[in-house]
Amino acid sequence: MNLSEEIDRLQSRLSGMRHEARRHDVWVTIEISRHKDRPRTRDYIGSLISGFEELRGDRLRSDDPAVVGGLGWFESRAVVVVGHQKGRTLNEQTAVNWGMARPEGYRKAQRLFALAERHRLPVLTFVDTPGAYPGVAAEEGGQARAIAESMLSMGRLTVPVVATIIGEGGSGGALALAVADRVLMLENATYSVISPEGCAAILWRDASFAPQAAEALRPTASNLLELGVIERVVPEPRGGAHHSPAATAARLRTAISESLAELDAVPPAERRRQRRLRFRQLGEWSEGAGAYGLSAVPIIETEP
Repeated sequence: MNLSEEIDRLQSRLSGMRHEARRHDVWVTIEISRHKDRPRTRDYIGSLISGFEELRGDRLRSDDPAVVGGLGWFESRAVVVVGHQKGRTLNEQTAVNWGMARPEGYRKAQRLFALAERHRLPVLTFVDTPGAYPGVAAEEGGQARAIAESMLSMGRLTVPVVATIIGEGGSGGALALAVADRVLMLENATYSVISPEGCAAILWRDASFAPQAAEALRPTASNLLELGVIERVVPEPRGGAHHSPAATAARLRTAISESLAELDAVPPAERRRQRRLRFRQLGEWSEGAGAYGLSAVPIIETEP
């Protein structure tokens, strides 16, 4: 009997089932990363940082509660902490603009980065935002420049920098706090250049295609570890970090402590050089890209 047609049909059906399973798994991860009870930056600060002293304002215009930062002690070591802050209730979410920072928030972060460099303090950042605030007022206030200067400030630091994606890591708003020597990521967090809904709206003019877009974006921790975008996946309790915040914080404490120990062994100038090289080498390109290929971009070391 010739069973080739039947085998092909079954293989095609199996491939489709696996495809749907992957799409389902990715979307479940995205939903967990957005869960309203998931621990926020202030929760991790309370669990990991002792003697935290919050610093507010950008010394130019105002304070942005969507970005929280200050000084504290991690494992008996003085550190500077900066992170996006989301709320849980409607009032809390409104107060912090759903974690979407304005230019003032990123300028506040820059002020804290400068403080860390001046006093030789490691920097710990926590990323949890759907993206920078896209409103007209933010654009008029220099949103793009604030994000770019925040990334530049982090790229120039000679102190150890460890970033952790704790929930949503969306677009440039997330990257503005993630130009780090070590980028950690909680198991059910996501990190992507655009939200699945935004991608679907652009490609299909329909946000209902978000699950398909999410699968193509590959925003999960396992995908990004494979791509070299992050260095380490921090496991979460079964069902997500919100089921046991204390256990998640303990695992994160270990991961951050080990990362800082690794970075302490690297000279400051070399640390900065490796950080810049790390980000310049991300992505894939072809040898035929010529002058526009990433391989053709020189690595320029300049003093602040």
